[in-house]
Parts: sequence; structure tokens; C-alpha cells
Amino acid sequence: MLKIIRGDILFAPDKNRYELWEDSYVLVKKGIVLSVVKELPLSCWNQPVEDFRNCLIIPGFVDLHLHASQWPNMGIGYDFQLLEWLKKYTFPLESTFSDMETARKHYESFIHELSASMTTRACILATRHLPATRLLVSMLRESGLGAFVGKVNMDRNADPPLLENTEDSIEETRLLAQEMQEFEQFHPDTLVHPILSPRFVPSTTPELMTALGKMAQEYDLPIQSHLDENLDEIAWVRQLHPGDLDFAHVYERFHLLKPDKTIMAHCIHMTEDEIRLIKDRRIFIAHCPSSNCNLASGIMPLRKYLDNDMLIGIGSDIGGGNTLDMRAHVQLAMQMSRLYYSANRSFKPVSVREAFYLATKGGGRFFGKVGSFEKGYEFDALVIDDGYKKGLPDKPSLETRLEKLINTDNPVLIIKKYVRGKEIQRSSLK
Repeated sequence: MLKIIRGDILFAPDKNRYELWEDSYVLVKKGIVLSVVKELPLSCWNQPVEDFRNCLIIPGFVDLHLHASQWPNMGIGYDFQLLEWLKKYTFPLESTFSDMETARKHYESFIHELSASMTTRACILATRHLPATRLLVSMLRESGLGAFVGKVNMDRNADPPLLENTEDSIEETRLLAQEMQEFEQFHPDTLVHPILSPRFVPSTTPELMTALGKMAQEYDLPIQSHLDENLDEIAWVRQLHPGDLDFAHVYERFHLLKPDKTIMAHCIHMTEDEIRLIKDRRIFIAHCPSSNCNLASGIMPLRKYLDNDMLIGIGSDIGGGNTLDMRAHVQLAMQMSRLYYSANRSFKPVSVREAFYLATKGGGRFFGKVGSFEKGYEFDALVIDDGYKKGLPDKPSLETRLEKLINTDNPVLIIKKYVRGKEIQRSSLK
């Protein structure tokens, strides 16, 4: 059945331009965008219209990197840098997910807030616990949100409650992938998919990384992990793998840089060799500016990567990041680029248009045709009452309204939230 939605439509088909369609229509069939039009064609005149005049209609935000299990710790421990923060806060919390009631309580709260947010798709790391990860997958399926979900792998350098046996880690990861892919065969419209999730090089042995690299090929699985987030982390990788050129080349040696199907979070301190490798292998970078600030990890050279035409999206990195509201991460990505520009004048700051693109179509490319209202794209959308009514003499342009939406904490009301054309049941954004 044809779905027709009317409102003020705004999206960014590429990082250099907006499409601005005031009081227009988006035509959707079976969850896929057919077109955006100023006037309805004659054949649609008798069709029902969901009328949201004066409201903004924008693509849903894509959160390219977050840790669902770290939701309860969001906002605490930021006096410490990455490795100490993991030891003091993250690892003790993740250990509690061996208890299913604890996992259920935390994941229910997380999914409730994610459903209420502006995020429509996310790439999610769980914990190393298979039963709790299965639970998270089941809850996400029921939510209607789109996600890649991975059981975390860590068979070295972890507290005893989190430390996995290498063989068990391999087999449990394989089992989860098989289960999820079998589910996909019987439910081809599912929006929740498996992704291999080695935590990072220091927590995974060569034996485990070798097995995961083979598994990625055997089951055609995507991969997500962390790269060049913290200087102490990078030094640790050098100690563990002195024969490799750098951090990224460790992943490359174990076939964990799969072209077009791998996300590496952070990538703050990449060398020129790493930049070339990540670009040539077409690896997605998840820029996590909130986490990078909170844990004093550094400022990613976003403009440099954009000018190199690298694949980039934005991640909240909960709980290193301190909010699920993707508006805040888009804003901070711009602010951090301005700080970088202040010391590196050859790299101009990132614009609202570019940052908005990264948080929608930029990260959405990892999911396929997601994050835009171009023909053939999946209809992931937010209908937002941002407080502006048609007819006011000082009504701003759509571009100005988007800037205010992102750059202020003005309260807004999410009227509707769609993922692949289906409405997500959620409470209003707080």
C-alpha cells in the first residue's frame, strides 16, 4: 500500500548539499521511498495522506558505534582515561551481565531510551555473554529498530569474570551468527543482524583473531572494533605485536579489515600508513566525539578524513559518550573540528550540512540504502515538531531550522518515528 507523508522535508544526499522541500510529499511503498514531490500526481489524489505540515521530516539518525551494556555507567568515570576507565568501571559492569535478570533490567531500560531517541539504526556491542546477547537481539527485534549486534570477544587481558576461553569464544560467536542467519532465512524482513565484535587487539589473542577473520569470510559477516583511540592503548598494541607496522595492520594481518563491511571506532591517532590502509580497504570510521572528549582521548582530524573521501559516520559510544541524543554528537563533531582548525589552519571546520550527512546517509551506508529520501532508499524518518508554525512573519528557512535543531537544546517533539516505513512505538524525546 502506498504511504504518503506531507511536511517540510530535508535531507542531505551528499556532504556538499541539502535537499530542502517545504510543504512537500514523500511517497513510500513497502517501506521504500518512491519519490519526493511538490505536488501529488493525479493517481494519488484519492490516497490517504499523513499530514504533518509545519513539521520537519528528516532521515533518522544512524548511531554507528555504541555499547548497550554500558548504558548504566553513562556519565560516570570521566576523570580517567580509556584503559583505567575500562578497568574501574566498564569491566566490572559488564561482568554483571552473566546474570540474566541484571541483563534484562539494563537492556529494557536501554531499548526504551533508544526507541524514544532520534536514532533509527545502530551498530551495537553487547558483552561476551551469549545468553545476554541473545536477549538483547530478541528485544531489538521486538522494538522495530534496525541494528547490527555483536557478542564481544575477549580472551586475554581481562578481569577473570570477563575472560573467555578461546575455543568457547569462537564457538559461541559461531553459534550466535548461525542462529541469527537462520532467523533471517525465515524472516527476510528482519532489521537485526549479526556482526563480529572483537573488543580490541589487546583483549583478543592471535588465535582468536585468526578464527574471527576466517568466520567473517565463511559466514559473510561484518566486523566492528576499536582503532587508535588512546595513546597508551596504541603503545600497548606495539608491545603485544612488535612485528606489525601499526595498530591497523594487526587487524589487516588477521583479515579483520573486510572491505565495505567493517567499522573501526575512533581512529583518532592514525598514521599516514593507517590512513591509506583504511581508505584503500574501504573501512567505515565511527567518529565518537563525546567519548573522545570525556576520556581525554584526543581530537580526530575529521576534515582530513573527509577530504580523503573516507567512509565516516557518527557514534554515541555509550557509555564513553554521555547521551543517546545524536543531535549532541553531531554538534560536538562540529565543535571539535573547530578546535582542530584553531591549531591546524589548513583543515577548515566541518559544516552543519556535512555533520548532518555523516549522522544520516554517511553512517547509513553501512546498512545499505539508508539515511536519505532518495528513490530506492529505505524510509527511516523522524517527523519533528520544532515549534515553528507556517504563516509567522519570522519563520526561518528549513536550513536554519535544522541548524537550530542540532545546535541548541531547545525541546522538540518527535511526532512519528519510522524504520523501513513502519512506525516505532516510543515515548516523546525528553
